[in-house]
Amino acid sequence: MKKTRILIVISNMEFGGAQRQIVELVNNIDTTNFEVHVCSLSNYVPLAGQFNNGTQLHIIHKKSKFDFSVVFKLIKLIKIYHFNVIHSYLFDAEIASRLAGKLSNTGIKVIGSERNANYKLKPIQKKAYLLTKNLVSKIIANSQSGADYNATQTLQPKGKYEVVYNGVDTTRFIMRDKNIIRKALGIESKVKLIGMFASFKQQKNHPFLITALEGLKIKGDEFKLLLVGDTLHGGLHGSDTYTDEIKRQITNSNFSKDVIFLGNKENIEEIYPACDFTVLPSLFEGTPNVVLESMACGVPCIATNVSDNNKIIEHNKSGYIVELEDIESLSTYMHNLLNNPRQLQQFSQNAREVMVEKFSSIKLAENMCKIYLSTANG
Repeated sequence: MKKTRILIVISNMEFGGAQRQIVELVNNIDTTNFEVHVCSLSNYVPLAGQFNNGTQLHIIHKKSKFDFSVVFKLIKLIKIYHFNVIHSYLFDAEIASRLAGKLSNTGIKVIGSERNANYKLKPIQKKAYLLTKNLVSKIIANSQSGADYNATQTLQPKGKYEVVYNGVDTTRFIMRDKNIIRKALGIESKVKLIGMFASFKQQKNHPFLITALEGLKIKGDEFKLLLVGDTLHGGLHGSDTYTDEIKRQITNSNFSKDVIFLGNKENIEEIYPACDFTVLPSLFEGTPNVVLESMACGVPCIATNVSDNNKIIEHNKSGYIVELEDIESLSTYMHNLLNNPRQLQQFSQNAREVMVEKFSSIKLAENMCKIYLSTANG
């Protein structure tokens, strides 16, 4: 049986959510029926090392913001490997893939992606999406709210969207001995440890958590905050300025000596279990990987009520859902988990169970393959 050939194109392979999902997808895809290649539009590819051996990675270095030669290089790839489907992630890869698919004149089907909800497109981005809207066959969103929102922004018909939730490798992200993990990190076993796993960018809304933690400290709660993540490569989207602001806020807080900065880590599956629970206070999301990864490790998560977070976390059972900027509720939920070990243990078990049942990487790959096949043959 002839394999369906897929080219996945993304802006880069740095430490981001979309990038990690590509790793999960590629490593779990059915290689007897599909041949998958990955193309990065940047030579910054730290996560590429997590691909299974044999995964074909192509790098087309985008030299400037409007480097149109990327399109012609993609066309060359398409014609060399006779791809049936090109699936793109992130804005520049999206537009380049749409144009390459059309100009290649090969009949290749183009699939787009939607990774967030409730963001604001720049005028030039919105114009580019609108001008190329008819060049894409399907758009795969990782949340229903993201699909609905993107349709309003880009004027795509809702029938073009398919929702496939992110997946987590439940054999890699597992429950581990907390004391062993903490010893390796130099953290005392008796410490109450709160984790936040996120890049330093405005979307992640660190100030919300910092303000809530200041309130906890005033009430007498003892804890340490573990921050895993760093500035985006090259300070993209103002990430460098945002990082400076957050570090300044922490320095001026009443718990500045209780913060541990770890930066980006490839072995994050060995870091989540050190935490008692994690917090993701994002302003908007798609399906956040860090929630899935944390819960798969048996570490409950408190997340803001954005996108489909409330479909992943069952409130007051496997974690908590908090409304944006409701600092009082966030403080209360964190206080509960810091001071109620029995509840924390039950949340932990529930979190792990739902990840294995509903959000594994295997399910992600199976769902994506169905869409690839139907699109290629449609």
